[in-house]
Amino acid sequence: MSTFRFSQVNVFSADPLGGNPLAVVHAAAGLSDARMAAFARWTNLSETTFLLPAADPGADYRVRIFTPIGELPFAGHPTLGSCHAWLAAGGKPRTRGVVSQQCGVGIVRIRTDGSRLEFAAPPLRRTGALEPDVLAKIAEALGVPSPDIVHHQWVDNGPGWCAVMLRSAQRVLSLRPDWAALKPLKLGVMGPHDDAHDAAFEVRAFVGSGGYEDPVTGSLNAGLAQWLMREGLAPTSYVAAQGSALQRAGRVHLRMDQHQVWVGGEVVDVVRGELSL
Repeated sequence: MSTFRFSQVNVFSADPLGGNPLAVVHAAAGLSDARMAAFARWTNLSETTFLLPAADPGADYRVRIFTPIGELPFAGHPTLGSCHAWLAAGGKPRTRGVVSQQCGVGIVRIRTDGSRLEFAAPPLRRTGALEPDVLAKIAEALGVPSPDIVHHQWVDNGPGWCAVMLRSAQRVLSLRPDWAALKPLKLGVMGPHDDAHDAAFEVRAFVGSGGYEDPVTGSLNAGLAQWLMREGLAPTSYVAAQGSALQRAGRVHLRMDQHQVWVGGEVVDVVRGELSL
């Protein structure tokens, strides 16, 4: 049995209990794939990450991202949370103010010189309008008439996200999805808030294959922002609220800088300790 440094952090909220938790195992090169997967199942968090030496000479370190049911090539809140944990453990990026994190989709840049961490949204692997049969499946699973879906798009940057926009944030918050009907889709649903709200949109993330709602989702918001900003459906800088339906208070900060979308949020430490595996 070996001992590893362990962190559990909260991502996308300054409130330690208001965002999305992430488990991080440091210096995890001694763990097998099977042991990593088993620990991710044991934590039962949406994601658990393992920090490893970089395999790419352009990266500062490498991260592997596991859900309780498998490994992901990329995910947003694990990107920011892993970076925060690596820096807190004494990690030093080779480029001042920018961490280069290697994951399954390649190297993701993370800016660390502002008030919050923010990652460069990776290119979308799949774009374009949803197919009619997919759209019909989503409408049925959400229990909404098809005309209530005002915009839709594939926004897959690794996990497989598709997305629909409803007419209002209130309509989004009222949803009670039929999980069986939603399988196997990973669906983002969003709707605009009124001007008095601190966020421009309310976002929810439904994972049909697992039958659960993710509290706050960086990868989905990255894909949504790339779609919305480039189609003129959102300004080039906005805040998305997510997690309200789960009694969380996630806030994701999106902005475009010279055609690159950046996804930012607060990260705070909640648990630090040692792990015996």
